[in-house]
Amino acid sequence: MFRHKGKNRTYFHNLKLASALSFVAGIVNIVGVLSVKVLTTNITGHFAFFSEEILLDHYSEALTYFLFIICFLGGAFCSSFLVEFSSGHRTVRPHLIPLITEILILGFVGMSGYDELKISVSSHAIAGLLLFAMGVQNSLVTRVSQSVVRTTHLTGLFTDLGIEFSKLFFKERKNEQRQLKKNITLKLVIIACFFSGCIIGGFGYSMIQLKTLIVIAGLLFCVIRYDKLLYRYYSLKRKLR
Repeated sequence: MFRHKGKNRTYFHNLKLASALSFVAGIVNIVGVLSVKVLTTNITGHFAFFSEEILLDHYSEALTYFLFIICFLGGAFCSSFLVEFSSGHRTVRPHLIPLITEILILGFVGMSGYDELKISVSSHAIAGLLLFAMGVQNSLVTRVSQSVVRTTHLTGLFTDLGIEFSKLFFKERKNEQRQLKKNITLKLVIIACFFSGCIIGGFGYSMIQLKTLIVIAGLLFCVIRYDKLLYRYYSLKRKLR
């Protein structure tokens, strides 16, 4: 999913990346809503709430929404910075540190769901941490896929989908039609996986609350290992021939 870059990256690499991480984003989104009543995968609504609180002279509440926005921005910045930094060190894969950062954040918030551990995290801190983690993920996926895939919010996807559906009504060259259908399929997969994540995450939260995020941290760890396991599989297959 992450090993191939630039011209070596295919449609199917992006499809696998999109399905896995949009599913993760969907679960984080519903867990954030159910646990702390905050959208934690995008900041569009937070700008509206920030403006509203300013107009009502509720400056402390406005500051909270402003900090939510900064958390997402900070996650995106740190992810891109870490990718740039590690790109110059061949011993470390550029995607590894941002993904481990996201795993640690989700794991920590999930662990706070265990009363025995006595980890006290406020609702605002939980929202901020999840927004930071989603900023990390969105920035990483955007860079790896060269802006083809975004997994944490759907507004732009539905806009692009509407544009691409409209193009189907006009005759284009065969190769353009093929690419158009691929683009539509990719976006539909992201939407379907995000929605599935929301549904499954909702059921998960009803059973194990914040501990659902520990399961998702485990899924992300599998995403990290995927490329290496696939490489070993093909190497073994070649040897057995």
